[in-house]
Amino acid sequence: MRVLYFHQHFSTPTGATGIRSYQMAKALIARGHEVLMICGRYAGGDSGLRGSFVRGRRTGVVDGIKIVEFDLAYSNYDSFIKRSLLFLAFACRSIGLALTEKYDLVFATSTPLTAGIPGIFARGLRRKPFVFEVRDLWPELPKAMGVIRNPIVLGLLSVLEWLSYHSANRLVGLSPGIVEGIEKRGVPGDRVTMIPNGCDLKVFDFPPNGWRPEGVKNSDLMAVFAGTHGIANGLDRVLDAASVLKTRGRNDIKLVLIGQGKLKPMLQERVRQEGLDNVIFHDPVDKSGLAGLMARTDVGMQILANFPAFYYGTSPNKFFDYIASGLPVLNNYPGWLADMIKEHRCGYAVPPQDANAFGDALENAADHREELLEMGKRGLGLARECFDRDLLAAQFVDWLEGAVAT
Repeated sequence: MRVLYFHQHFSTPTGATGIRSYQMAKALIARGHEVLMICGRYAGGDSGLRGSFVRGRRTGVVDGIKIVEFDLAYSNYDSFIKRSLLFLAFACRSIGLALTEKYDLVFATSTPLTAGIPGIFARGLRRKPFVFEVRDLWPELPKAMGVIRNPIVLGLLSVLEWLSYHSANRLVGLSPGIVEGIEKRGVPGDRVTMIPNGCDLKVFDFPPNGWRPEGVKNSDLMAVFAGTHGIANGLDRVLDAASVLKTRGRNDIKLVLIGQGKLKPMLQERVRQEGLDNVIFHDPVDKSGLAGLMARTDVGMQILANFPAFYYGTSPNKFFDYIASGLPVLNNYPGWLADMIKEHRCGYAVPPQDANAFGDALENAADHREELLEMGKRGLGLARECFDRDLLAAQFVDWLEGAVAT
């Protein structure tokens, strides 16, 4: 079958962001299907295309994936209004392709929620099967975070959410809370499946030469956060823990923050003002560079701001990269990931906003290195048994094939 695949923030492994859509597209191709990926330009991402944009877009084939990339540059540093306009611009251009391209199924993945708009048109006007993947519950999450407060905007997003869910033949949720949220909107359970983010075991099983950022000694315990530095990530909690450790004189523990985001300059300024020389910032790295870093890391930090909507409503890439690398995970909020960490004894689950408990966990890790290794092995076992990307991709392809068959 021919799949028209919409993902505004698509990236290949040469980019410094998640590659779920790349892996899923490759799995479709391996099963004998064709994929036309529609995306925009994303800071930190890399579509793999190198040609010039002509009339606002460029096209090509990367690793067997046909790609149309719109000249719509998105960055986490952009204002809320600019990002909203980019989301709408991408949706409008995507509608044109949904109404003119030849395909058997349209697949769209959020965020943003506007990613579902071309699918709504494809289903409504061309009667094409539509599968919608929900990575975050909108407008629930931005409302909970206070990012969107305007009741009119929230109402419009709620309508778009309902239309997207009910226009889709089938849906994919990335976490238990997302699946539950979809079903609460009146979608029958047999039309929804959970396929979480997965572990790229082939990337992390055989990493390139390991490395550590400048300022981290070989003898230091290195705890790494690799991801966006934004409101949702709550990285001030890492700096709180760094302050606790500095007060305790634990100069042998370094906290490394890899990535970019709107709040990164503010975090860097706080580190400067408080003299937190145990915190080290580093630019984003691609998957190969991340694998090399993980090979020399002692603890992976899974950090989010303390919003209950996050507890069961997210499926963070970084958690799966950590366990794929055989790292114990330090998680600072309740929910399904914290429950897994406790059940499988593959890391530390500390209460949110408790800097002393955060510091205690890192000190325990530094003082019990052999126990860390055992935690990491248990986490890797969990990765291989439950979250192998190849197994999840096969389920994904089955789910899409089923949408066309029915």
